[in-house]
Amino acid sequence: MADLLIVVDRLKDWKSYYPTDNVVSFQDYLTQPEGSRLTGTRVLNLCRKYQYLSNGYYCSLLAEARGQKVLPSVRTLNDLGKKAIYSLQMDDLNATLKKLSQTAPLSESGKVEVVFFFGQSPVETLASVARQLFEQFPCPILRVTFQQDTASTWHIHSLKSGALHQLTEAEEDAFAAALDQFSRKVWRKPRSRRSARYDLAMLVDPNEAMPPSDKVALKKFVAAGKRLGIDVEMIGKADLGRLAEFDGLFIRETTGIDNHTYRFAKKAESEGMVVMDDAESILKCTNKVYLADLLATNKVPAPATRIISRDRPEDLAAAAEALGYPLVLKIPDGSFSRGVVKVADAEAFQAQTELLFKRSSLLLAQEFMYTDYDWRIGVLDGKPIFACQYFMTKGHWQIYNHQGAGKVESGGFRTMAVHEAPQKVVKAAVKAASLIGNSLYGVDLKQSGDKVVVIEVNDNPNVDSAVEDKYLGDGLYTLIMEEFLRRLERKRVGAK
Repeated sequence: MADLLIVVDRLKDWKSYYPTDNVVSFQDYLTQPEGSRLTGTRVLNLCRKYQYLSNGYYCSLLAEARGQKVLPSVRTLNDLGKKAIYSLQMDDLNATLKKLSQTAPLSESGKVEVVFFFGQSPVETLASVARQLFEQFPCPILRVTFQQDTASTWHIHSLKSGALHQLTEAEEDAFAAALDQFSRKVWRKPRSRRSARYDLAMLVDPNEAMPPSDKVALKKFVAAGKRLGIDVEMIGKADLGRLAEFDGLFIRETTGIDNHTYRFAKKAESEGMVVMDDAESILKCTNKVYLADLLATNKVPAPATRIISRDRPEDLAAAAEALGYPLVLKIPDGSFSRGVVKVADAEAFQAQTELLFKRSSLLLAQEFMYTDYDWRIGVLDGKPIFACQYFMTKGHWQIYNHQGAGKVESGGFRTMAVHEAPQKVVKAAVKAASLIGNSLYGVDLKQSGDKVVVIEVNDNPNVDSAVEDKYLGDGLYTLIMEEFLRRLERKRVGAK
């Protein structure tokens, strides 16, 4: 059986339980040598907080990057973080509670909180609810608030993760017993539902300043779908409730786990739809800390990188010594060159980290590699489909130069056939994309002589008219729609 590693913010959080070598602090896990990161390890993340960009969030993120099974997963953390997301999956559970309401009341006050440990309930009548919740939101400690409505029917009012150090003595005993039982079980994933229609929703925002596809490209996607028998309809942020009308979702807005695009992906997946980009790809690609660790773990060439923790001031000096100046400092979830700064000396390094640590408990420091252009290789289902060179903005070291007041300047580009791009570049891009999934990605790379490094993998990459489609023309849109068609037909065959 694979080893179990228990990660806590502070070792004293484990003081109520038997001492064990399986328990490590978050800082020790963060700095764990690459050679000791066993892929088969199961990680139990018991950090105090799981909020976005907290230590607990990064613990799960890094575990997934290292190929380790982690509880709770990043997906679970993000689902629990927003009621709008987890409420989508409450129908079956509230139906179970309605039946319970007819047999045994939970409380006389009309509202009660119950703590579940690994899907086990201290209230016998809630045992089935606890199991179902754990299937949908696998979290070690789950605090569930139940509320009674005017019809005397109970429903789930809120879900939130619990913290080990806040448990009462009785709860500590229950937690220990549940952990002992759970550690002998196999972790499972929820089953997905299926559908078999040929209508595709394309999520767009006509007012977005820097969308992944311009209006001409969007029309080309619609036309390509029509040629293949797929009805492509553009929808917007207000159409979440309409998703069940479609059997596929194509996101053509800039994605983020903290906005509606992630909710759309989650909702579509819960409906059994074909989704591009899927929620897991969004989670993995939007955080550069995860990507850096993923590339390092899998020996993909990347710029020399150091992770800097807000809780370890000594990380700054170590990063500066290892990387030298100038170096690049990155906020983990920046996009289009935002949240990325170049620092020339120790004074600038200190000043910029102080600013960026207000947004994230971890930052990335990376060696500076100036090149005249970056490569972007488009990868779909593990195959390269376009190759572009994006040139740096004139007088600037990045492709995009954000000049304030919403003004953004960008450099030029050159698009070519995939076979014309250096095979070393293409091969590295395909390998990096395969670590994320089998969706549509844009892999950014730098090349200096024979040295090729992967900068990042982007979900939902740009496909603009007269840019990425410069070589293939309408054929690029057809390639992408053909992949949707293949996936839709696989769903249809599987549903029979």
